[in-house]
Amino acid sequence: SNDDGKFLLAARKCRRPTCTDYIISLNCNDVSKGSSTYIGKLRSNFLGTKFTVYDAQPPNAGAKVTKSCSTRLINMKQVSPRVPAGNYPVAHISYELNVLGSRGPRRMHCIMDAIPASSIEPGGLAPTQTEFLHSNLDTFPSLLFFRSKSTRAESFQSGPLSDQKDGMLVLRNKSPRWHEQLQCWCLNFNGRVTVASVKNFQLVASPENAAAGQEHENVILQFGKVGKDVFTMDYQYPISAFQAFAICLSSFDTKIACE
Repeated sequence: SNDDGKFLLAARKCRRPTCTDYIISLNCNDVSKGSSTYIGKLRSNFLGTKFTVYDAQPPNAGAKVTKSCSTRLINMKQVSPRVPAGNYPVAHISYELNVLGSRGPRRMHCIMDAIPASSIEPGGLAPTQTEFLHSNLDTFPSLLFFRSKSTRAESFQSGPLSDQKDGMLVLRNKSPRWHEQLQCWCLNFNGRVTVASVKNFQLVASPENAAAGQEHENVILQFGKVGKDVFTMDYQYPISAFQAFAICLSSFDTKIACE
């Protein structure tokens, strides 16, 4: 929700033997994959160090689905009464091993699969779902109705998309500065974050997306604690509210190797 109490998104945690799923919905009273308000999910590996954000609908016209999530097959026929939700990977998030131990900040690395790096440059554009429409089930490829292994972040980074002239947008947590008087790592949240927490972060475009390899100063997403179980999330173009929400959710999962 936001400052005036208007509801935005809800998530429900589902633990599995080898991973954890966070189901994300537009309805806080119906957070399930089968719901018409289901919009995607965040999947974590067992350690909580690598995550994939899946959009239920294709983020752009050329999006590839990796796994059907709310469609059943009976005698090889599609029986879902509505347009089925797919699993379209739109972001890969990784938390790197913290060499400073608990004294240092977490290191985040986000590959935005559906957003070109050029989107942050002057005049740059990010594809949106409003650019195309699927009017009926016949327009969906049959691939939607078959299960396949989900794409792993490691293979995605070296996949064919990374060889394109315009690569994917990569976000990293902004480097904090060591405060000698307070003896802690600090970031300037401009008053939007008031409580120290390992979950607090700011994401900027990675140096690999910048000219001369310099770190971008423009914060695209920031998240931080303001009270007991209360956090603020600020985001801007080119990422969506859903993508921002999912990335912030990843901050809550257990990170055994990063603490």
